[in-house]
Amino acid sequence: MATYLERIKLTWDLSAEDIKNRAESLKTTVKDVYDKVGALKADELSYENIIQALSNNDSYYSVQRNMLDFPQHVSSKKEIREASTEADKKLSEFDVEMSMRQDVFDNLVAFQEKTDVSKLKPEAKRYLEKLIKLGRRNGLHLNKEVQEKIKTMKKRASDIAIDFNKNINDENTVLEFTEKELDGVPADAIKRFEKTSDGKCKVTLQYPDYFPVMKKCRVPETRQKMEYAFNSRCKEANTKIMEELVEIRDKKSKLLDFPTHAAFVLDMRMAKNPETVSTFLKDLSQKLRPLQGKELKRFLEYKEEECKKLGISFDGKINYWDMRYYMTIAEEREYSIDHNKLKEYFPLDHVTVGLLDIYQELLGLKFKEVPNPPVWHEDVQMFTVVDAESGKFMGHFFLDLFPREGKFSHAACFGLQPGCLEPDGSRQSAAAAMVANFTKPTADQPSLLTHDDVETFFHEFGHVMHQICAQAEISLFSGTRVERDFVEAPSQMLENWVWEKESLSRMSKHYKDGSPIPDELMEKLVKARNANAGVFNQRQILLGTFDQTIHTRPTADTQAIYAEISKDVLQIPATPNTNMCASFGHLADGYDAQYYGYLWSEVYCMDMFHSRFKKEGIMSPKVGMDYRKFILQPGGSLDAIDMLKNFLGREPSQEAFLVSKGLQA
Repeated sequence: MATYLERIKLTWDLSAEDIKNRAESLKTTVKDVYDKVGALKADELSYENIIQALSNNDSYYSVQRNMLDFPQHVSSKKEIREASTEADKKLSEFDVEMSMRQDVFDNLVAFQEKTDVSKLKPEAKRYLEKLIKLGRRNGLHLNKEVQEKIKTMKKRASDIAIDFNKNINDENTVLEFTEKELDGVPADAIKRFEKTSDGKCKVTLQYPDYFPVMKKCRVPETRQKMEYAFNSRCKEANTKIMEELVEIRDKKSKLLDFPTHAAFVLDMRMAKNPETVSTFLKDLSQKLRPLQGKELKRFLEYKEEECKKLGISFDGKINYWDMRYYMTIAEEREYSIDHNKLKEYFPLDHVTVGLLDIYQELLGLKFKEVPNPPVWHEDVQMFTVVDAESGKFMGHFFLDLFPREGKFSHAACFGLQPGCLEPDGSRQSAAAAMVANFTKPTADQPSLLTHDDVETFFHEFGHVMHQICAQAEISLFSGTRVERDFVEAPSQMLENWVWEKESLSRMSKHYKDGSPIPDELMEKLVKARNANAGVFNQRQILLGTFDQTIHTRPTADTQAIYAEISKDVLQIPATPNTNMCASFGHLADGYDAQYYGYLWSEVYCMDMFHSRFKKEGIMSPKVGMDYRKFILQPGGSLDAIDMLKNFLGREPSQEAFLVSKGLQA
């Protein structure tokens, strides 16, 4: 084990001062490499002193930088989180400086012109082309005055985007309710809430608190208060930041001769342009409209019936604070699924064992937990990964699954150490962390997952496997560094396993007696996959459309735009004086003009699942290894469309995606 641990170059016992000092030292080391590359004369340029030098530098920088900026998301110490955020800002500014190095760009262009690039290895050729394209996208082919403007804009955008996400992580609103005001909320959630001195429940806006209230609380006023607070998170500070980001992004794109920020972003994506995305979202929205209409009509019927029963006045509409509540009622009534009962069959420890077994079998891997691991918090588990057949070491992953104050508030995979070649030709193994916020165990009950949680676990762990299984040589193409509108597809594809009886039965048993999920309940769950598909998918279309809308104009009143699109697409009006955009972290965190990618990549994920796994066996090791070889292994070293064609044996099709939404192809 010791030799495996030596393969990881990350350490988590840094003080705030260490983080600050290391950030400065890292900048000096990396700048030195850029200086040497930039100082080369045209006749001195070689593969080794430009391509190899920059590639080795990328790999070194990536590991060191992740070690300094990851703690802002997971450290339990505020001073560490703040030092990490500050280091991230400084290093992001440094990234801008280095990305704008005219001397390095000129030498890359000169090397390309003097070299027969067809003789370069395919990945090296791709790397050279990508660096030159990125240089042009930074304006390095333009005059100095324009470049300075771009540099200033990039630095400002980077700084305020970090602030945006820090504000969300630091958000700690607590609402207080009596148990009567929480009528209908599951008993285990009530028991888990901290209590005030006069016995009220303290309810945070973190997912394990928020969703049980929004899905189950019978008291509309309670749901309304929760929803208002939730969609007002960071409203004052983050609305200003997002609207400034929109302006900066638009101005920068125009300087680079793109009509809009969306056009600039999509030039590097599978979709290629905003028109393609707009058509995709509008067409899907229209196809879903009849389904959505039926669902909203049923929600209203349930609401009218419940208002009569509880003696509450009926306002004749579905509000934001009603949506998840009546989606839950519809699911329970139409499919007779009691999600509270269902989660008794998903104790986290058992789900984890089952999930890891499925991934190992499917992808031909072996995982082993590291005892007493060197990690950032006592809740974190660490594992090694080897190839099952050859015993070859593949990398490490970490599981950090429970909420705590100041921690990243969603679920995500963080690539920490890119898998790529070392300067001496040996392989640097990959390391990745899955960070989530599942319910913590209590004295008398283990952590129990909802089926949604199990799906989230499967999805994010799919990203972890993408990081570990990718075998690119150059760190720029390691792991999930594929086109952003394809990056979700490999993980979305693996979500299908939580809807299949064969795999579900391996991940579930009752936490008290170990009994399996009854067949009847299992069948109802699988049938319920498309429950509320119209409303659910229109909400995804709303978010994608909102993102495209604000990024195809020079300025944006985000609150007004969101309210307008919500009314049009979701057909539920946004609650007055809220602004969901202020806590829409994706738009400050690299998904700007790209949120459509979740639905876009689902087209490919459904095609892959139905065309290969569903036909040849969902636990087929042959298909699993093909998946690992053709989809996960290349990382970003091939275009996504080529990876898909290699796995499918044909061009991709939309048919399976439309059928999966309950629509005709």
